[in-house]
Amino acid sequence: MKKDTIIIGDALTVLRTLPDNSVDVGVTSPPYNKGERDKGWLVDKVIYDIASDRKDEVEYQEEQINVLNELYRIIKPGGSFFYNHKLRWNRGWLIHPYHWVSKTKWVIRQEIIWQRKIAGNIRGWRFWQVDERVFWLCKPRKGEENEPIGEELKPRHAKLTSIWQIRPEDKINWVPDPFPLALPARCIYSVMDERKGCVIDPYAGSGTTLVAAKLLGHEFLGIEISEEYTKKALERLLNAEREKKRLLEELKLHQVELTFQERKQRGIAKPRKTIKKALAPKQERMF
Repeated sequence: MKKDTIIIGDALTVLRTLPDNSVDVGVTSPPYNKGERDKGWLVDKVIYDIASDRKDEVEYQEEQINVLNELYRIIKPGGSFFYNHKLRWNRGWLIHPYHWVSKTKWVIRQEIIWQRKIAGNIRGWRFWQVDERVFWLCKPRKGEENEPIGEELKPRHAKLTSIWQIRPEDKINWVPDPFPLALPARCIYSVMDERKGCVIDPYAGSGTTLVAAKLLGHEFLGIEISEEYTKKALERLLNAEREKKRLLEELKLHQVELTFQERKQRGIAKPRKTIKKALAPKQERMF
């Protein structure tokens, strides 16, 4: 399998040609199938270079299930895939990505809220939606199919919580709504830590996942149907070092001085009795 490149073609078609258990981790965000409608007062219509955003919803969901199942085959046992999507509404009916993600072979380890920290939809049909979802999907290790939880995250990664407040990308305008670099960097670094491996993005778009992988020292493979996007993404990868400052800003967040266990071993952590005693005066004043 050729690596450190982008294959031009349809995601599902290309994935079917890749070998089993050959990739460590992946991050992607497919077209959302929003019907090329207006995204809101801040953003123009969603128009991709090649891909359609106006598929029949049943067809779209079946395609996404097939893509995710192919990724399950390709990812190594014990590996992870991060799948970004959002809640949509069709004539008032909620379409939640969990509906089709739950029908795949993956174990859904966690649903992460990506708080985009931007102005919401000004229309008042519902509370302004400023979030998207990132599904952390896991493939159980061999022999551990009945124990699917997988490897524990290190404290410096787990402390970032299940709500990620990351502003959207504002420097790339040649693809609709690209990832901010911090998002795939956080996904990859949190599960791989200092280990090196191969990262995949089957909807490579602007190449952000691949740039994050390269800067973190991993091999990578992207799939993208648009020749124009691929050309620009490959150029971006050649100049990836220019974005290292933004990567380092994310990595600074993955730090803890001492874990709770280390504090306990050194006698720094307060025993429960001490904590209860410290709280007692405040509790008494409540009655």
